[in-house]
Amino acid sequence: MTGAQTVQPPRGRETVSFRTWAGFLAMCIGMFMAILDIQIVASSLTNIGGALHLPSDDLSWIQTAYLIAEIIAIPLTGWLTRMLSLRILFFAATLGFTLASLGCAASTSESLLLAARIVQGFCGGMLIPAVFTSVFVMFPQRQQLLTTTIAGSFAMIAPTIGPALGGYMTQMSSWHWIFLINVPPGIAVSATVFACLPSRRPDWKAFRQIDYGSILAAALFLGSLELLLKEGPGRNWHGPLVTPLLVVCPLAAAVAVGLCLGRPHPFVNLRRFRDRDFSLGCLLSFVLGTGLYGSTYLMALFLGFIRHHSPLEIGLIMAVTGAAQLLTAPGAAFAETRVNARWVAVVGFALFGAGLFANGFTTARTDFDGLFWPQLLRGISLLLCLLPATRLALDRWPADDLAEASAMFNLMRNLGGAIGLALIDTILERRTAGHAADLVARLTAGDRETARFVGLPLFRFHNVPLGPIDPMTRMIVKPLVERAALTQSFNEAWLALALGFLLALCILPFIGRKTALRAA
Repeated sequence: MTGAQTVQPPRGRETVSFRTWAGFLAMCIGMFMAILDIQIVASSLTNIGGALHLPSDDLSWIQTAYLIAEIIAIPLTGWLTRMLSLRILFFAATLGFTLASLGCAASTSESLLLAARIVQGFCGGMLIPAVFTSVFVMFPQRQQLLTTTIAGSFAMIAPTIGPALGGYMTQMSSWHWIFLINVPPGIAVSATVFACLPSRRPDWKAFRQIDYGSILAAALFLGSLELLLKEGPGRNWHGPLVTPLLVVCPLAAAVAVGLCLGRPHPFVNLRRFRDRDFSLGCLLSFVLGTGLYGSTYLMALFLGFIRHHSPLEIGLIMAVTGAAQLLTAPGAAFAETRVNARWVAVVGFALFGAGLFANGFTTARTDFDGLFWPQLLRGISLLLCLLPATRLALDRWPADDLAEASAMFNLMRNLGGAIGLALIDTILERRTAGHAADLVARLTAGDRETARFVGLPLFRFHNVPLGPIDPMTRMIVKPLVERAALTQSFNEAWLALALGFLLALCILPFIGRKTALRAA
């Protein structure tokens, strides 16, 4: 499968019409909406959970449902573009995204919200690759740098303003508006794209080439894997839910892999992983996804559950990362084209990992000042990770294979995000009770540093046992201990994400060696 269009771009000196530009800018707005929808939800997660009475460990499903649906949609975009045309695909995907946003806002239960988020993620997952396909399909080569820059700017601004915008709308009105905001521009984008993009007769032969069996098997594998990772640890890996999942998940994976290797037009061409650089590059993309989506999720939960900030305050604090990313983008692009990609990636993954590591030593009183520098490090380093990793993974692929290889590289980032969220939930759910028991034991023993960490007055703690504690004191201390225990679990989750970036640094010396030797 390939994401390239069969339509030839305009020749070098051919003038691009106003309608084409209008259609392209409308597509950029549609892509902006799809990227925004991950970030805009983050600052309102705790608010949505409270309104729909969701357990705290179910909040990640709001993001995971979107990411998993995107993983399925990204490889399908090329097929559907050839089958329907770029115009019809983008029109249908934007309209579906808009209707799903309306469904999210109207949801009154977790199941309805997740169903709408799946549709939203599936449709949104097609918008991003379709925009970058349009750059090469609709414009001559002399204008492709300009159009790529325009599309990239839209993609960069979305994560910068997303958290603050989502927090503002939730606080000033309600969480429903973070989804309703998509409806007016979604309708306008759909109408503009349908009216302005060139039409082409659908190619129904491509429809018959789609391997539905591998798509269903892959979807079943990803869904059961996420459910297993979230539910398995809490149920000690057995029970009426977990035991069937332990059978279904590997079986679906085996079927999906078999079909992808055995069909002439597979859903995902797994044979590409024979290329070592591509495989290692995809692993880097996976690690980056765990850090990118995992850090956003952890920040939102920490600021909501530990610091008890409002959605707007959460959004403003989280905007630091996006602003740093936007401001340093020109420097990252300059470095990526003039410095060895491996060295740029080493700097990027080291800085991002350092930002995660620094967050692993927070206390229940850590706020904007303590969170500023770790966020700044992650914002500065994001493109220093993404740009060279993309080049290292895709640099040697011929043009005909590049679109499919790029789609696989990008879906690995989403897969890393989905699995990273499940890992975070497992740590927060399973480790907090043990930390609380340990904190109680140390407080009872009179440990002064533990009392300082929990936030208790220090005059009673002299590293000697306290003796009997009355019920009133226990009642007062209990919420402080629970908050401190949850903070320790957050710290462990941050450090677990940082460990993945340490692994990435160990991988980097082995990627790109074949290319370097061939060049030499």
